Amino acid sequence: MYMNGEADGPPIKMPVALIDVLAAHQLKEGILLALLRRTQTGKGAFVQTSLFEAAVASLVNQATNWLMGGYIPQRMGTQHPNIAPYGDLYTCSDGQQIVLAVGTEKQFAHLCYQLKLEALLEDLRFDTNAARVKNRAVVLNALLSEKISVQESSILLQNLEKQGVPSASIRNMQQVFTLPAAQSMILEETWPDGTLSQRVKTVAFEIQA
Repeated sequence: MYMNGEADGPPIKMPVALIDVLAAHQLKEGILLALLRRTQTGKGAFVQTSLFEAAVASLVNQATNWLMGGYIPQRMGTQHPNIAPYGDLYTCSDGQQIVLAVGTEKQFAHLCYQLKLEALLEDLRFDTNAARVKNRAVVLNALLSEKISVQESSILLQNLEKQGVPSASIRNMQQVFTLPAAQSMILEETWPDGTLSQRVKTVAFEIQA
């Protein structure tokens, strides 16, 4: 929670029980390895995990920022601490918020071309990811916000997808479940009293022979 939330706000917990889910995945992987070992050696195994260990394992790059750089991650909203513009939010002309996940120099170049900000590619403040992270808060986001604010979200997102620039709309739960891919993950069951029960699948993979 310490690093989750806005920079000027308090620590915020996640709105879903994510650590429970991650611990279940850790346990699943351990069980699969134990089953594999049993087929190879005939020996069984005791598999265990914990919510704490699963939580620490999920810290990934933020843990590295501390362990290798001595930097204690701070609250910074949705922004990625090591990449820019990544996780940054922008509002389009139709009021729809979008998020960018620009992780490579090629993607940043395509973003600039799409927004007619080619001059940024020759600007030393933005010519590397490290420079963009340093100048994100005051300069880069202001320039991007100005251009994105006059664009219609669906058109902009289509164009960014064509250019291979990772981006997406911010959707509420209703909007999520209007998407065909999300609808296919809804499980339905009619109870004895006639009530239609709906819930989401917790398995998100397919196995084909």
